[in-house]
Amino acid sequence: MWLFKRKGPSGFSSSSTAEEVTQGIDGSGLTAIVTGASSGIGAETARVLALRGVSVIMGVRNMAAGQEVKDAIVKETPEAKVDVSELDLSSLASVRNFAKEFKSSGRPLNILINNAGVMATPFKLSKDNIELQFATNQLGHFLLTNLLLDKMKKTCHQTKREGRIVIVASEAHRYPYREGVRFDKINDQEGYSSFFAYGQSKLSNVLHANELARRLKQEDDADITANSLHPGAITTNLFRHVGILGGLASTVGKYVLKNIPQGASTTCYVALHPQVRGISGEYFGDNNIAKASSMAMDADLGRRLWDFSVSLTNPK
Repeated sequence: MWLFKRKGPSGFSSSSTAEEVTQGIDGSGLTAIVTGASSGIGAETARVLALRGVSVIMGVRNMAAGQEVKDAIVKETPEAKVDVSELDLSSLASVRNFAKEFKSSGRPLNILINNAGVMATPFKLSKDNIELQFATNQLGHFLLTNLLLDKMKKTCHQTKREGRIVIVASEAHRYPYREGVRFDKINDQEGYSSFFAYGQSKLSNVLHANELARRLKQEDDADITANSLHPGAITTNLFRHVGILGGLASTVGKYVLKNIPQGASTTCYVALHPQVRGISGEYFGDNNIAKASSMAMDADLGRRLWDFSVSLTNPK
């Protein structure tokens, strides 16, 4: 039970569920990709989008777990349109392969939900020799978004419907390293902090969304929005690397944390709700527009992160 239930301007609150914020919305004719959809709020996001008629592609690292989620969705909603595709955000090769296969399918793309992530992991390098949290939470999604952007633009032109890019960040974006993003020390093991590295990756998510929104606004024919959000403090398997805090979260979570249907609500709200039409470059929390940190709103930092991400992913 989430303790704080005051509704915001949207009419929804922190206790609203994903089903509640999408009640009455017809998503038929829309196609969405949801990364990290094999568990937690990603699975709930996929379920609720499918419930509303959206054709959903689940991008998952664990195909067996993804198939189980798909089977559960189809059992609940037999007419649901759900597919499962392999996607490991910590591997740029996997991201490229996923994007290539999706584009070759000829399917449209209206909504991209960058949800997958890792949290507070011990120091480790990705398959591309980049610190794992930054590689997974920022670079993988940065590359995926860039590779699919032209497909989204084409879909917008053909369907005359707004495209939406939704990036799941966190309030942890307020607690990165002192310098924000350690451009010159991204792989520094000696100075590594699992929590600050997570904050760095989540700050990067907000900066990415803001810079992408700025760039899209400069294109007259790009009817695509980009927003970031904080899903709320939720007891999910993200806590598996945080030791005693993970146990504490499980023990007291039912009293002070959101449950998964509540945790997925802001993602579904930003992805589907008509109230969000035309809104871009904003940070959402509890199904309402919220205020990101001053560092997250630093346009110069956002542009520098964009160039840095390009240099590490070579998206073209």
